[in-house]
Amino acid sequence: MANSPSSGLVEQSAPPSDREASYLRIHAVNVFVRDQDKSLQFYVDQLGFSLAFDVRLQTGQRWVGVAPPQGTAVLTLIAPDPESDEFKLIGQPTGVAFVADDVVATYAQWRKRGVRFRHAPRLRRIKYERQAGDGADGAQTLLLGKQTPIWGGVFTRFEDIDRNSFALVSFDEMTQAVEAQRRAAAEKLESERRAAHELGIAKQVQARLFPQTFPPLRTLDYAGVCIQARQVGGDYYDFLNLGEDRVGLVLGDIAGKGIAGALLMANLQANLRSQCTIAWHEPQRLLRSVNELFYDNTADHAYATLFFAEYNDRAQHMRYVNCGHLPALVLRGNDTFERLNSTCTVLGLFKEWDCAIGECSLFSGDTIAFYTDGITEAFNRAGEEFGEQRLADALLRHRELSSRELLAAVVEEVRQFSPDEQHDDITLIVAKCVAGQ
Repeated sequence: MANSPSSGLVEQSAPPSDREASYLRIHAVNVFVRDQDKSLQFYVDQLGFSLAFDVRLQTGQRWVGVAPPQGTAVLTLIAPDPESDEFKLIGQPTGVAFVADDVVATYAQWRKRGVRFRHAPRLRRIKYERQAGDGADGAQTLLLGKQTPIWGGVFTRFEDIDRNSFALVSFDEMTQAVEAQRRAAAEKLESERRAAHELGIAKQVQARLFPQTFPPLRTLDYAGVCIQARQVGGDYYDFLNLGEDRVGLVLGDIAGKGIAGALLMANLQANLRSQCTIAWHEPQRLLRSVNELFYDNTADHAYATLFFAEYNDRAQHMRYVNCGHLPALVLRGNDTFERLNSTCTVLGLFKEWDCAIGECSLFSGDTIAFYTDGITEAFNRAGEEFGEQRLADALLRHRELSSRELLAAVVEEVRQFSPDEQHDDITLIVAKCVAGQ
């Protein structure tokens, strides 16, 4: 470290407000070297440091930063002008001390890599005693001698290729702190590893909750997709075999994301599938039971929007319930659109709940789309939302495609419109009527 006022940089956050204290951290300690590339190679190859930054200032001066493994401090390697005062500091003691949990092991490892040490590690005991004449505040003087050790440590000194020298030490208290920090870092890493592993399992489990089989229909070509913003999410779609040539097309959006949303999604799916075996022929009774179970088994603030459509393959007729969800879009053969708006409120917020039934007939060439707000509320870099109109235009533009191809085309348009990080789950069902009455 240079022995001048410019030897260190301190980074400070914005001035503190009345409600918060300022936060300070050491940004970097300057070390003056002759050749930055050679010094960088020394610190990386022989000391095992990592490159923290390599920047060129507006003045043209290059700053290279290196950091020790598992460390937060940074050494900035600066090549000063040969005529400057800083150049005279090259090859001097820096005043920088590195604390290691095992100085002897580090010494042995670095020596094998060719690092020059001033001497082998030495044991030093340091103790203190109260001195006669100390002030009332009990000031203490550190002494070296034969008194009982209070704390001790091992130290040595090493040099870089410019003979800048550094201390390598381990003090009892410091070593314990370093070891505690290393254990905490290892435990955090292991915890994150376990969490990632468990999240991966949760993703696989949730993927199996989406429909794995498609009940066969003669007059309807249909497909669905859910692209989650996180590894798991709260959007839900399903295809339920209701018997007698009828299929339930279901799409829902849980209030919540991540693990919380995924758990609620699984709860809603289980309720819906269990109840559809009991009240499959009565959509109102089915959804009343689902709402009651969802209300009883979730927190007060939990709710879900849901679109439930029962399609009759023989009649090409659909009965539907829109529980506070976005309107489905029906693209007719004459290029006009119909919106299947909400018929009741959301699921899960109210114990006493009922719904109205809507009806819609489909004809050959008609296309219907159910979607979540992950599509319509996807926004571009200008802050504009994709919106219902762009979705309608995409459906019209790609209407000749099969349901799976149309699904992929719409999703691709959403991604091109919003190319940055996905902020919400994207879920879409597309169904095309492929035969006349």
